[in-house]
Amino acid sequence: MDILPEDGLAGVLIGRAWVPGDVPGPAPVVVREGGVFDLSALAPTVSDLLDMPDVALAVRRHPGRRIACLEEISGNAGEHRDVSRPHLLAPCDLQVIKAAGVTFAASMVERVIEEKANGDASKAESIRNEIASLVGANLRGIVPGSPKALELKHLLMARGMWSQYLEVGIGPDAEIFTKAPVLAAVGHGARIGIHPGSEWNNPEPEVVLAVTSDGRIVGATLGNDVNLRDFEGRSALLLSKAKDNNASCAIGPFIRLFDDTFSLDDVRNETVRLRVEGLDGFVLEGESSMREISRDPADLVRQTLNDNHQYPDGFLLFLGTLFAPVVDRAAPGAGFTHHLGDRVVIESARLGALANEVTHSNIAEPWRFGVRALMDNLARRGLLSGSLA
Repeated sequence: MDILPEDGLAGVLIGRAWVPGDVPGPAPVVVREGGVFDLSALAPTVSDLLDMPDVALAVRRHPGRRIACLEEISGNAGEHRDVSRPHLLAPCDLQVIKAAGVTFAASMVERVIEEKANGDASKAESIRNEIASLVGANLRGIVPGSPKALELKHLLMARGMWSQYLEVGIGPDAEIFTKAPVLAAVGHGARIGIHPGSEWNNPEPEVVLAVTSDGRIVGATLGNDVNLRDFEGRSALLLSKAKDNNASCAIGPFIRLFDDTFSLDDVRNETVRLRVEGLDGFVLEGESSMREISRDPADLVRQTLNDNHQYPDGFLLFLGTLFAPVVDRAAPGAGFTHHLGDRVVIESARLGALANEVTHSNIAEPWRFGVRALMDNLARRGLLSGSLA
């Protein structure tokens, strides 16, 4: 499949790939007309690369070392991936992976439903109808933290429908949580993991911002914030189990850097499309328009990095999703849930396409390459110099 944006290589697309050699290891890469090029001589990590003053210009000027053609690298994927050959990884390394939750009205209502249903999918439809009769479309257009939002909060509390999800959805403070540990995300072509104990779950197609250590937003990519609706619905204190499992965070295929072809305003107007194809013939399609987000992306970054919290290696920030699948896949009223073998494709015009296959988290490739392994690998390749010394 074509994983590039609709305008091809007009922008600067950086990523990360596993590069064979005497000492094989991960490397920052850039995609160009001639193939995929190793940028390790420019920066040993993506974190270092993004912290450069003008990263797009630096990447354009650096010749790099050609690894292979894009088709060869992107095609080496899935369960039968040949680890001795180049393959794509998540386009981040030392950055913390953060996520903003409940940033769209439609998905906010679905979080409330999960809570009221106590994680039981069979109760979702009746609760959805009850909330609609109380609120209708009043949630759309409400500015979080505004007097109108406070008025709605008091109305819902009086009707017994107030929820912690509405608090972060229309209250002054955004929900910002850690989606996955450093280096734990998987990239394009890898299998994504669903906890084997989950019976109600879904993909969450999102735009993901790349942010430097000093808070500059320098680019964006796509992500799948895989979600277990039953776990989180039973208790919000199960958020870590609902969100952070082996291979449950997919990012990629590349980070598109901001330049004269792509900006934060383009992010604000991007539409993210989703397609799920099951082995049972089931097909689910949907989209999420960033124009309907309740909180501006720049505000979400400010609520993540500020005087109270710093990220010296930078961070990636999932911006949330409008998409919340409610179509019945099996029993009437049961809604959507993943089946093993589902193929999930998340794409947008300016960011390309991220594709992954669903399996259980205990079957997906175990996460073994952590920070200690990365430092050892960089040292053996002679790349621990400069800022990492």
